[in-house]
Amino acid sequence: MGLFDKIKAGLRKTRETLETGLSSILPGRVKLDEALLEDLEERLLMSDVGLGTAERLMKSLRQRARGQDEASAEEVRQWLADEVAAVLREAGSGGPLLAVEARPAVVLVVGVNGVGKTTTIGKVARRLRLENKRVLMVACDTFRAAAAEQLEIWAERAGCEILRQKEGADPAAVAFDGIKAAQARHYDVALFDTAGRLHNKVNLMEEVRKIRRILAREYPGSPHETWLVLDAVTGQNGLAQAHQFYKDVEVSGLVVTKLDGTARGGIVVAIAAELKLPVKMIGVGEGIDDLVDFDPDAFARGLFGLEAAGAGRA
Repeated sequence: MGLFDKIKAGLRKTRETLETGLSSILPGRVKLDEALLEDLEERLLMSDVGLGTAERLMKSLRQRARGQDEASAEEVRQWLADEVAAVLREAGSGGPLLAVEARPAVVLVVGVNGVGKTTTIGKVARRLRLENKRVLMVACDTFRAAAAEQLEIWAERAGCEILRQKEGADPAAVAFDGIKAAQARHYDVALFDTAGRLHNKVNLMEEVRKIRRILAREYPGSPHETWLVLDAVTGQNGLAQAHQFYKDVEVSGLVVTKLDGTARGGIVVAIAAELKLPVKMIGVGEGIDDLVDFDPDAFARGLFGLEAAGAGRA
């Protein structure tokens, strides 16, 4: 299955939420009036694209509709997809996964409990190893039972090395050892796992900030990326998480997991639009290859049930 097909399949539940309304209000050719726009806006909000984005989409539709009374359902879907893709590109989505010249490139991975940080790191490590990069995983989650063991399993699968310490060790000390090892052994990429923490717990957020300070002190310029992992199922709560992490730990990119398990996939658009944060990868299934690079156009077209660009009539 190609990238577009994976993304489209992963968005099935969200697309069904939209299509429930779109199929009834966009049959054949439709009258471009306020009643139609209000119905469309309601469907977009149900998929969690956010009020600001929904209003932007409706404004764009009004501008495109000037001078014509009707349009085909296909045209309306295409207009919506074009605008969603534009929103995502404006946030920087669609660029390289790691646009970092430094070696080792240091990536700090953060997020609340249960969003799939460790699994994300494992799948990213495997992807990088397939590109012949030397990868070090650093297990800074020393509190969750079996966290390091889980990361070690992923290290074996990916064919990369792991640095870990005993359970209950100081995460900042692990980070210190990790950055020193990454530099001394000349790794291409170092991925730092962190313990899940509620975004509104000040003391836990301070722990991540301490890790960041140690990395920056021992290796100026690092971490080069700080990725926030979000569970798409949380919907608008994911936006609240993103706001707090962005404020506290200088998040530079998003990884959104479990898109295939929710009808709220529009939250990807809402967060990217509101915080101007690029989406790096999305999880569209449980398989080892189902964490895929984010493509704004593929996402937008899959969201509205269009075919891949260049695949004939969409």
